[in-house]
Amino acid sequence: MFQLTCPGSQCVKNDVLSGLTVALALVPEAVAFAFVAGVEPLVGLYGAFMMGLITALIGGRPGMISGATGAMAVVMVSLVATHGVQYLFAAVVLTGLLQIGAGLLRLGKFIRLVPFPVMLGFVNGLAIVIFLAQLKQFEVPGVDGASTWLSGSSLWVMLALVALTMAIIQFLPRITVAIPASLAAIVTVTLLVIAFGLDARTVQDVLRDMTGNPAATIAGGLPSFSIPAVPLTWQTLEIILPYSLVLAGVGLIESLLTLNLIDELTETRGRGNRECIGQGVANSVNGLFGGMGGCAMIGQSLININSGGRGRLSGITAALSLLAFILFASDLIEMIPVAALVGVMFVVVLGTFEWASFRMFGKVPLSDTLVSVLVAAVTVVSDLAIAVIIGVIVSALVFAWEHAKQMGAKSFIDENGTKIYELHGPLFFGSIHAFNQLFDPRNDPDDVVIDFYDSRVADHSGLEAIDALADRYLRAGKTLHLKHLSQECRTLLEKAGSLVEVNLLEDPRYHVADDRLA
Repeated sequence: MFQLTCPGSQCVKNDVLSGLTVALALVPEAVAFAFVAGVEPLVGLYGAFMMGLITALIGGRPGMISGATGAMAVVMVSLVATHGVQYLFAAVVLTGLLQIGAGLLRLGKFIRLVPFPVMLGFVNGLAIVIFLAQLKQFEVPGVDGASTWLSGSSLWVMLALVALTMAIIQFLPRITVAIPASLAAIVTVTLLVIAFGLDARTVQDVLRDMTGNPAATIAGGLPSFSIPAVPLTWQTLEIILPYSLVLAGVGLIESLLTLNLIDELTETRGRGNRECIGQGVANSVNGLFGGMGGCAMIGQSLININSGGRGRLSGITAALSLLAFILFASDLIEMIPVAALVGVMFVVVLGTFEWASFRMFGKVPLSDTLVSVLVAAVTVVSDLAIAVIIGVIVSALVFAWEHAKQMGAKSFIDENGTKIYELHGPLFFGSIHAFNQLFDPRNDPDDVVIDFYDSRVADHSGLEAIDALADRYLRAGKTLHLKHLSQECRTLLEKAGSLVEVNLLEDPRYHVADDRLA
């Protein structure tokens, strides 16, 4: 059950108002990501609407916002440029089917394998990415078409409005929590700009700059059903499948990591496998209704949570509000100053970045610190999915190395002249070298006992190492005895045969990670 921190009626009000706030911030982002992907603004807006609505209804994390995202847009751009938007729609449909399959196979649970240092680097890197993305709003097209920084009065007006927005968000909750501070800030700044005729860039100005069309608008109709106009051939599948695989992976990684972050902030637990299915259904519907697809949005989700949104109603409200803007209120939305939206995102950045991570330097293992910094850096310069994958791989290698160093043994000769090796530490692929260095078949007595009481065989590489050691003692004319070895290990030690004596009475009962036992 999801915990709610407010009475029923209060939750409804918070969800509705926070959803409206999210919808206002969604408009320029959806348009911007549409241009990143090389498609029309309405394709991005439709994508944000359908992603947000469907995941809010059937997703695994109430309060989390999905829409068109930059991480997926950068994957789409080459497909659109090479084959056209219809192939994009077909790829998005296939992406959704792959994500549904991942959910049905219950692969969402593997997000738990992401270590905390990787999560920390992901959060900090994402905060930096969001911050850097907002700096583009301080640029305007120059005479030669190149972007130039704002200067003079325009710059000071922009900075003042951003500061005012952040101040309202920071201090309004101390006076009243009747309405979300972010929504109040956007409305207040918009009214000030209109009332005093301030020279401030609006959403309409951004649209004009992106499209080069003075009459550009977000106005449009309802999305309509249409099967992607691509040949249903094996060649088409060969074109879209690589893009769909990458899109599905990027979308699920970003969505599940965002889910974990929201879980931590709200002290609740989402359902990863259900979220995979929700993301998949939303993307498949997107491809059939002319949307660009997407995944969970960390920035918008944090705006929603910080504004009091906790339930599914917040996501539904955000999606329906966005559709209402497209259908009926495009003129009003286009009047919103960009500075107000930038101020909201700056507050999100400040709240997202884990400032406490600076205090961890010198207090946690150096390897964890380096992994966090590495993930954050790769997130900024490359891609979220790549950063997480690299972080998990590096963390796994560090883990394996540290456990490999734990392999050791205490040896002694008993009253019968038998040499006893009492192992400690796990035996797996990383500790095989240290394991082999412990034994001296040439100089050991005729009877040797290896006691696995304080050790554990973790994988098939460990089994092969034991088998190879038995062969070494055989060639030396010695007898090897193994104690406290599991039944699975005995079964798999085929080469040693009768030359390996196993104590059957004291074997532990645990399972070895080996494909032959699957």
